[in-house]
This record gives sequence, structure tokens and C-alpha cells, in this order.
Amino acid sequence: MAQWFQLQQLDSKYLEQVDQLYDDTFPMEIRQYLSAWIESHDWDMVATSVSLAAVRFHDLLAQLDIQYSRFALENNFLLQHNIRKIKRNLQDAEHEIKSLEDLQDEYDFKKKTLQSRGTVGVSHSVASLVLVSFNSLGLGHKTRLFILVTVEVPEWKHRQQIACIGGPPNACLDQLQIWFTAVAEGLQQVRQQLKKLQELEQKYTYENDPITQGKRALEERALTLFKYLIVNSIVVERQPCMPTHPQRPMVLKTGVQFTVKIRLLVKLQEFNYQLKVKAVFDKVRKFNILGTNTKVMNMEESNGSLAAEFRHLGPLIVMEELHSISFETQLCQPGLQVELETMSLPIVVISNISQMPSAWASVMWYNMLTSESKDLTFFLSPPQATWSQLSKVLSWQFSSVTKRGLNDEQLSMLGDKLLGREAAGNPNGLIPWTKFCKNVNEKSFPFWLWIEGILDLIKRHLLCLWNDGCIMGFVSKEREKALLKDKEPGTFLLRFSESSREGAITFTWVEDVHFHAVEPYTKKELAAVSFPDILRNYKVMAAENIPENPLRYLYPNIPKDSAFTRYYSRPTEAAEPMELESASEAGYIKTELISVSEVHPSRLQDAMLPMSPEVYGELTRIINPDEIENVVGYSQTAPDTHTD
Repeated sequence: MAQWFQLQQLDSKYLEQVDQLYDDTFPMEIRQYLSAWIESHDWDMVATSVSLAAVRFHDLLAQLDIQYSRFALENNFLLQHNIRKIKRNLQDAEHEIKSLEDLQDEYDFKKKTLQSRGTVGVSHSVASLVLVSFNSLGLGHKTRLFILVTVEVPEWKHRQQIACIGGPPNACLDQLQIWFTAVAEGLQQVRQQLKKLQELEQKYTYENDPITQGKRALEERALTLFKYLIVNSIVVERQPCMPTHPQRPMVLKTGVQFTVKIRLLVKLQEFNYQLKVKAVFDKVRKFNILGTNTKVMNMEESNGSLAAEFRHLGPLIVMEELHSISFETQLCQPGLQVELETMSLPIVVISNISQMPSAWASVMWYNMLTSESKDLTFFLSPPQATWSQLSKVLSWQFSSVTKRGLNDEQLSMLGDKLLGREAAGNPNGLIPWTKFCKNVNEKSFPFWLWIEGILDLIKRHLLCLWNDGCIMGFVSKEREKALLKDKEPGTFLLRFSESSREGAITFTWVEDVHFHAVEPYTKKELAAVSFPDILRNYKVMAAENIPENPLRYLYPNIPKDSAFTRYYSRPTEAAEPMELESASEAGYIKTELISVSEVHPSRLQDAMLPMSPEVYGELTRIINPDEIENVVGYSQTAPDTHTD
């Protein structure tokens, strides 16, 4: 392994020489992957012993089997190896043609002096050998083409779909372009060599000449394969996307410019500056209609005419209406004309940015559930998603805009919310489109819009806290009580409100046997005061009207200031001499916004009985006298301060 590592440090020109030492019999990749095993044996000794060499040979085969099973991308490895083999075969075919040309020249010379059947026989055998080689090359190219077009490209397109909705980044197209170009160059070389054979045929031919009989079929096969490769080599490298929303591709707003990138995977010099691409919006568009759209024409009794009346029809809503952009071009060369076309993934066009969340839900649902790029009627009858599919996509929405996705605990809470507790643990539980993105009833709001509101809240006000794992976020009230009940008084956790469509965050803390949750903070409050400052300055009016901060430990046991000090706002720096006078210099007292909760009844009980006149007077100043009796009789199992 050390020797191979040292070789990799050489300059590129020496590495090319190293590459030339290996061929298809023993590819350089084998030397690389088995370097540790190869360098662990004394091959000088192996070379002197036939029996030891046989043992090492079988060991090598075993190592190859082991390594083959480890390849995560074995198809790619084999494809690279096969393309190199094609190039080597092409070089062999070119050498055979050169030999045939030499024999032809020799034959022309000898023909003038004597008729040599032997030479004719040799020419005949070489020509047959060349045609056999070309047939073998044609079959090899066909196999590689099939792998590229039907396996590699569809897999790349599927990875692109996943990347577009927040999944892992898609591998770049450079490797696919290398493979496509290698096969295209090979096919072009075959066509050129067939032209050379035609020139030889014009010099000399004879009855049952294999070149004359087989050349036409070979030319047609090479041309067909080349066209097939070119037609399938044009792809949409980057899907349509507005620059203002780079993480929400395939959602376009009317009147806003967008970008899209097309790429031809065959990189040949003769194609430069020849292809002019035309973009067409909704080339084969048929707008969708909800309701019964087919009826039989019946005879009307009133006038005897044949008629059919359609009722209760309606179009899909804008956010479910899918569109597409087609890209067309034409490749024209002598003896070759190819029409090329590719299509973007379905896009959603909106007229107002407020439609973005619902439009993005449509894009996610489509690309999560289908790889068919032309199914523009998808939302006439949208399929259901399994929880295993949707949970990944939900986590991607967070990891794509922050540094942290959703963990199993958070996803479990969301699964409960969508499927109910009975089915939440089932990865195959089905979620319909309507439950994900539409109002179930008038009192609720769509699940996705709730998630979207929380995402926006995090991006605007909570990004650092979320990235550092300070926010538990998605936890039910029952679960938070189970987590806090055995903790030190003052232990608190941060979670998102379930009753706020726009996104809100709250905190719950434990005090003895009681749990308290503060009213959720929305974007409006967080725009005025940062959430870490709210946690630092939060106060509860305790007995004797003394405010105190009940928050001591971030769950599970992190001191509050240790967790949030780096997020607290810094004191305002001293003003420069030339700056305007500060508030204090102008005669004003500085103020600071803090959050204060009213007295908790559970806190007052221990201090209220017996009650002195002074305490009673202070209590009536804070609480309505009519409510004092209720407060005094407050149960030890007091409810939460807030029900959210």
C-alpha cells in the first residue's frame, strides 16, 4: 500500500507512464484496490516456484471476489473497464485495417507480375477477420449503450429529483459525459474505418467478398447506434429555478425571471457551435378538468337533438396544475441529421409569492412518488405516500436550509400527528395528499403549512439555536412531561407550538410537581427581542411580588447561561465623540423589553396561609379580590400556565 501511495504522488506525466504499464488483462484499478494484499507478498519468490505461484493465483481470485462484493458502484467500475476494453479493441481493428491495406498494396504489386492465389487467400482471410472484429465491436457498443441509456441516465435523473427536493446532492454529470463521449468516439472511429474499407473495396473486390456483403449492415448498425446515443445524451442539468428562491426549484412566479441549464453529454469537437436550442413552454399541454369529463350524447325530448351537458366541472387549483418546458435542437452533419429533445421536470407556476408553500408541497409530492417526467395529470388522482417516504423528505426540508435535519424522536411526534398513535410506528402507513396539504376541517390548517411556518421561523430567528441542537422542537405535551418530571426544578425545554399556523416557539419548565408553559412567541415578538434574550430576562412574579427567572437548566441538565451565553445580545458599546447624544444624555432612562408572567397560583399557596393584612393588600393589588378565594383553593394538580 505504501508503494502504491508513493506512486500516486508522482507528476501527471509519470502517472500516464504508469497507466501504460497496465492493460485489460490486469487493469490498474486491480492494482489500486488490492495494493495492500499485493505488497504483502514476496513476488520474487513466487516467480521461482510453480506451486507457490498457483497458490497465489487462487488467492488473487479470492481477493477479487472479496473486493467485488465491496464495490458500492460496481456497475460504474465495470463500465469504465469495458470502455477501456472497447478502445483497445478499436486500436486492434485499426491495426488489422492497416495490415489489410499493406496486403492490398502488396497484392497490387504482385498482380502485375503473377497471379498469386495465396495472396488472394490471405487478403480474403484478413478481410473476414476485420469484419468479425467490427461485428464484435458493434455488439459491445450496443451493450454499453443500453447500460448508459437505460440504467445510468435514469438513475442520475432520479438522484436529481431527490436533490431538488432537499435530498443528498446529486453526483455531477462529468463522469456520465466521459462515458458517453468515449462510446461516441468509438462509434465515430468505427464509421471512419468502414469508410477505409470502402476505399479498399473500390481498389479490388471479388465474388463473395465479405467486405461487400457485410459493410452495408455494419454501416447502418454503427449509424443507428450513434443516433441512439446522441438522442439520449441531452439532459436538463439544472431544473428551472428562480434566483430569488434557489432552494425551491420548479416553482416559477409570473413576471419573475428564472434559469435553467441544458447539457449534451457527448463532447465532440465537430459539435461545437452547431447546436441551437429552442425552449418551448407547455408544448403538448392539455389542461386538466376535475369532474366527469366524458358523457354520452342522448336524444333530447324537447327538440329531438343529440346533446350532452357537462355540470360540476372545475379546473385544478393553480398549485396542482403542472407545466413543462421542452428544449429542442437539431444536429446536422454530412449523412447525419438527428432531432434532439428533452423536457424539464414538471413545474408549478404561481402568480403570488404567498402560493409558494403550497406549490412547493406539490413539487415535493410529485418528485417523491414518481420518476415519470411527463405525467402532468398527476394531481387528478395523487397517490398516497408511505411514512417512510415522507419522513425522509420532511427531514430534508430542514437539513437543506439548516445544518440539522430531524431525528427519530422528532419524526415520531410528526408521525403521531399525521397517522395517529396507533399507526405512527408503521413505516408503511399511508398519508393521503389531502391530509398533508389541505384543510381537514374548518378549524384546522394543513400539516405542511404548519411545517412551512416553523421552517420560516427557524430561518429568520432561530437558526443558530436549531443548528446547535438547543431546540427540541417537535415534542408532544405528554412526552415533554415524561421528560421533565424527574428533572431538577427549573429544567426547561424548547418546542414549537402546535396551534400556530405561522410558526411559534414556547418553553416548558418543571417546578416540583408542576409544569408550566409560556404563551408561544411568534415572528412578531422575536423580531423585537431575540429568543436567547427572552430566555435570559424572562421573569415570573413570585410571592411578595418579587420577579424571578424560573429557567435554570436546558434539558437535560445544561446550565442555562452555558447553553445560551454566546447568543445573548452584547451591551451597547460606548458612543463615539462625534455621534449623537445617547438616550441617557438626552435625559431619558434606558429601557429594555423583558417577558414577565403573572403570579402562578401554585407559587402563592405556600405563602398565602396564614395571610397577614399586608400580604392580603399586596395580593389584591395583583389579583382581582373576587378571584382570591379561587386562588386560595387552587388544587395541587394545577394545570399548565398555557395549554399550547
